Amino acid sequence: MPPPAVPPREPGGTALRGLFVLALLAFVKLAQPLLAPIVFALVLTVVLAPAVRALRRRGVPEFIGAGVVVTAGLASVVPLAAALAEPAAAWWARAPEVLAGLLQRLERLRAAVPGLDSGGPGAGPGALGERLASEGVALTGLVLGHGLAFALSASATVILLYFLLASEHWLLARAVRTLRRPRQRALVLAGLLAAQRDIGRFLWSLTLINIGVALVVALGLQAIGMPDPLLWGVVCGVLNFIPYLGPVIIVVLLGLAGLLAFGHLGAALAPPALFLAVHAIEANLIAPWFVGRRLVLSPISVFLAVMVWGWLWGMAGALIAVPLLIGLRALCRRWPPLRWLAAYLDGRQARPPPLRSLLAPQRPAAPRRGDGSGP
Repeated sequence: MPPPAVPPREPGGTALRGLFVLALLAFVKLAQPLLAPIVFALVLTVVLAPAVRALRRRGVPEFIGAGVVVTAGLASVVPLAAALAEPAAAWWARAPEVLAGLLQRLERLRAAVPGLDSGGPGAGPGALGERLASEGVALTGLVLGHGLAFALSASATVILLYFLLASEHWLLARAVRTLRRPRQRALVLAGLLAAQRDIGRFLWSLTLINIGVALVVALGLQAIGMPDPLLWGVVCGVLNFIPYLGPVIIVVLLGLAGLLAFGHLGAALAPPALFLAVHAIEANLIAPWFVGRRLVLSPISVFLAVMVWGWLWGMAGALIAVPLLIGLRALCRRWPPLRWLAAYLDGRQARPPPLRSLLAPQRPAAPRRGDGSGP
């Protein structure tokens, strides 16, 4: 009996998949105002759902437990944000003037070095100051517009978070019940629970670590005489959630803040140097022990995820890149067609074999008794 014929592949299948991926990326980028509150609410639901479950086991209905958890979160975040709003506005108001002075110093240094003075129109310190002032006004308007959009997005996130927490158990049960096969139900339920557990453990551990980073940096900045040390400690703690790029942004911001506060380069280097010392201890000693090897991701996958989500959604995308990557790895581990992807995302890589051994021909497996392949 001849073997069944293999259906030929469609010639445009690969091209269609590529176009679908590009269209999906374009949709995710354009739909950020709609999708960002949903994704942030889902991530926060994963983190806060265990607290609602604990209250439910003690007889508290889910809609009341969700209200208690959301209210407690707002009570811890809103007063801190209100207290830091005034010093942040003061720093922002001083920034254009001091940066204009910094540009004038750089312009004088360029004029003093032979071959670096452009001498063209509009290249003097006055022109740079006027340009910075006009751009500063435009940037202030842009920040105000983004602030209003952020307030609307944050309000939508909080409202959606409450509804997701109040109906999390019901939504999970309905999602699993739609599957027909019991094995599929078991795989999907195990993958969702594993993703929820890993994301929650990672974010809680990282939150405790970054709270410690914020406190230590704030105390250090207060010791060296930096104004508003609590503000910059909170900035360091929040941006430290972003791997690789977050510390770079913190060093730049602290360097500029040092110039605004102290006025000369020597003292301006003290705040970023302080953060780099704290970050070195946190990244090499505290985080590996606190987070654990079980949640370690591949550095390449983390960097690529931060780059892609940062390109799509800016700072918001960079903040959620790693939690989404952890959830994807947990799902891929339990879905056989995507287990190869989980191997690339996992940071606990075994020592790779030599390349020469990969080129050697593999010996066929010995036939088992009773399978009809032996003599």
